[in-house]
Amino acid sequence: MAPSLDFSRWWAKGNTSKGNPVVVTMENPNYSVLEINGPDEVFRPVDKDRGKNAKQFTWVLLLKAHKAVGCVAWLGNILWSLLGSIKKRLIFGQGVTVENEKSGKGRTLYRVIMGFLVMALAFLAFELVAHLKGWHYFQTNSLHIPQTLEIKGWLHSVYFVWLEFRADYIAPAIQALTNFCVALFLIQSADRMLLCLGCFWIKFKKIKPRFEETPLKPDDLEGAGCYYPKVLVQIPMCNEREVYEQSISAVCQLDWPKERLLIQILDDSDDGSIQWLIKGEVAKWNQRGVNIIYRHRLVRTGYKAGNLKSAMNCDYVKDYEFVAIFDADFQPNPDFLKLTVPHFKDNPELGLVQARWAFVNRDENLLTRLQNINLCFHFEVEQQVNGVFLNFFGFNGTAGVWRIKALEESGGWLERTTVEDMDIAVRAHLNGWKFIFLNDVKVLCELPESYEAYKKQQHRWHSGPMHLFRLCLPAIISSKMMFWKKANLILLFFLLRKLILPFYSFTLFCIILPLTMFVPEAELSMWVICYVPVFMSFMNILPSLRSFPFIVPYLLFENTMSVTKFNAMVSGLFKLGSSYEWVVTKKAGRSSEPDLLAVEERESKAMNHPQLYRGTSDSGLSELNKLIEHQEAGPKPPVKKLNKIYKKELALAFLLLTAALRSLLSAQGVHFYFLLFQGVSFLLVGLDLIGEQMS
Repeated sequence: MAPSLDFSRWWAKGNTSKGNPVVVTMENPNYSVLEINGPDEVFRPVDKDRGKNAKQFTWVLLLKAHKAVGCVAWLGNILWSLLGSIKKRLIFGQGVTVENEKSGKGRTLYRVIMGFLVMALAFLAFELVAHLKGWHYFQTNSLHIPQTLEIKGWLHSVYFVWLEFRADYIAPAIQALTNFCVALFLIQSADRMLLCLGCFWIKFKKIKPRFEETPLKPDDLEGAGCYYPKVLVQIPMCNEREVYEQSISAVCQLDWPKERLLIQILDDSDDGSIQWLIKGEVAKWNQRGVNIIYRHRLVRTGYKAGNLKSAMNCDYVKDYEFVAIFDADFQPNPDFLKLTVPHFKDNPELGLVQARWAFVNRDENLLTRLQNINLCFHFEVEQQVNGVFLNFFGFNGTAGVWRIKALEESGGWLERTTVEDMDIAVRAHLNGWKFIFLNDVKVLCELPESYEAYKKQQHRWHSGPMHLFRLCLPAIISSKMMFWKKANLILLFFLLRKLILPFYSFTLFCIILPLTMFVPEAELSMWVICYVPVFMSFMNILPSLRSFPFIVPYLLFENTMSVTKFNAMVSGLFKLGSSYEWVVTKKAGRSSEPDLLAVEERESKAMNHPQLYRGTSDSGLSELNKLIEHQEAGPKPPVKKLNKIYKKELALAFLLLTAALRSLLSAQGVHFYFLLFQGVSFLLVGLDLIGEQMS
């Protein structure tokens, strides 16, 4: 006979009994135990917990244990893969190339980081020996220097001399630099808070630029109620094989009277085959009745600024009132001009209308997701707030419409920096022109999918503004603008957002924090490491709430990118060699599926247009067709993807991981986890394990 199983008290959970309880005990242990308190008890809903038995409880425990083991195995697989990548790329050097530092500043920064790493390893070995020998003199904030009688041996004596030197000379210097960086950090955080409050106010009051609705009728261009000024559209490009076709196709389908629209394809390609492909695309749309011109410079100087300057010198430009500029990977919607150009009507002081960017590949990989967070904050918060309250922001270089008169009065395109868009915006602002940002008008484009392309782009975006600041500072000071506008331009636009941000981010989290682990007398508070950065990262993610799960990778990656931004900032500020280096951002030629369907539908309608125009000779088309057939028939070489080894990031990774090991000796939990994760982040970037590899 099986033993009776009475679990009624265990599962009853202290319920008060009513009436005469009847306990029915089943002999078969596979059945549950049921307690009946009265004749109506069987008709009442049964509590879920009342049907549990020991076997079910055991299964729950087993499932939880299985889930825990699965998490541990997942972390183990990640660690094993990371160690495998380190072995493959660092030790054996398989499928990798080492980053080539062209500028002396880059090599100097690498040597400085390596010096810190060597010192950190030496200090760690020294402190480890002291810890094993029981010399614990820094468990609290107050450093205890022992008396002479307590010294045992020459190593002990050297250690005490190091403690005194560290406390008297090194710690005060580090603490002073720490306080300075923390002050900059708080100022920059306050600026971000004010921008976010301004954005909330704009949303709450529903403030947005509006224009008076006027009927736009193509069949009545001369009527009093229409507004169809002549618009010039420019697409500067250079060796854009992947994206030239989709950008030209999108621009040629803009909904604007063809008699009042001229498209310039400004091709700076040095590859003859790409030139022929672009010429063929231009010829195709020219045959469909689109006013489109192909231009190629023989003397390719000044990068994008030189290209735009050359195009604006054409004689026919004087007949046009506005110019819209798109980079080669941008795909405006057909109604782009109808949503932007009417803002200029009855607003003679308006010089620029800027549209927002939207990204077709924002979910392609982790790198594009993190870029999307940054750019969403830049457009929806920074540019929208500055546009509404100051009528000024930095021109993005694309997806904008300029009044040609504003360009001419501001000096036109200059070739003195690699940020010609910011240059013309600052000079136009100094001349009194106003800007409008349209947050609800979006133009599709691409994000860099590889870390190499993103790093080169960020280097140009952070070295150019500092170079421009050197050039524009005398003009800003001597201008006739109001004092508060000068202060905003110098202190906020240039210094705080372009210089201070990369400086304190790199210095505070990549240099000072690991140093405080070896110099515990210089403290870095927990709120500086944890609370404020997490809060500010949350503020940055607000414009793209769907990216909230990536808040921790975003915080770590921004600190990782501070190395590149700091290096670029110093290069531009001191006018080093890499400050005037332009590398075209690599494109993948991606388009969203709805966008492809819409383009196909519009092209099919254009193909059925009855009126065609001959835009090129038959011989030119035949040569182009032969070239395309030859490229399609020839064997395609295999594409081999290579990873790059980034030395500065790897050196910082080992420095932070060394500091994390040192933090274990003084039992600093939060510091250890932050240094560990930040070190792993640098390691992943240094091994080129984030984003797609360049082919």
